[in-house]
Amino acid sequence: MEIAVVDDEKAIREYICGLVEEQQPESRIEAYATGEELLISGKQFDIVFLDIQMEGMNGIETARSLREKQGDTVLVFITGIKDYVFDALDLYAFQYLLKPIDEDKFAEVLKRAVREAVRKKERRVLFIKSRNLTLDQSEILYIESRAKKVEIHTVEQTIEIYAAMDELEGQLGEEFYRCHRAYIVNMDCITEYDSESITLTNGDRAYLTKKKYGEFVKTYMWHLQNGGISSV
Repeated sequence: MEIAVVDDEKAIREYICGLVEEQQPESRIEAYATGEELLISGKQFDIVFLDIQMEGMNGIETARSLREKQGDTVLVFITGIKDYVFDALDLYAFQYLLKPIDEDKFAEVLKRAVREAVRKKERRVLFIKSRNLTLDQSEILYIESRAKKVEIHTVEQTIEIYAAMDELEGQLGEEFYRCHRAYIVNMDCITEYDSESITLTNGDRAYLTKKKYGEFVKTYMWHLQNGGISSV
């Protein structure tokens, strides 16, 4: 696991590095005093602990530049004030920790961040037994049930198969949501939604059960806050 710690205060930087090393001794840890140093390094990191209030480029600006180059990096902001929480969410930060750091909370966040980083590294696939076909889940926009058949709508094609929605749902990752008995959507491909339907990046719409609207919104917000991709 490649982990970076960015903070302009040497004592805090060393303290965070110590916590990470204690809990993830097999990880490689790099420390930087500024956001500019992190970006200039050009290194790819799985997790970045990033202070917000820094001289020069602040943490929000650094994260914005980092997102353009390393979209899958798990970002954890560490700061002494709460004012930037909404900026952090706009950048799909995994967590927002306040100083002084609570070591128990840090340990819990690091554990979840590592799990999320591992998840991002894994290429999730969907195996279609009836066709001996393997699909990259990230290419799937949504799945639609039509009578006894199922249509899998991907970025490039629509695949028609005989399969049970429950079986497919069980194979899919956490980025997929069963919004209706006849629809499963990839939350990374949502461009718009209301209480009755969800619109995908190709313009198609999937029905959303009205009773599930509240649950869907909570699930979708959690997805975005934990590293998901927004197309809205």
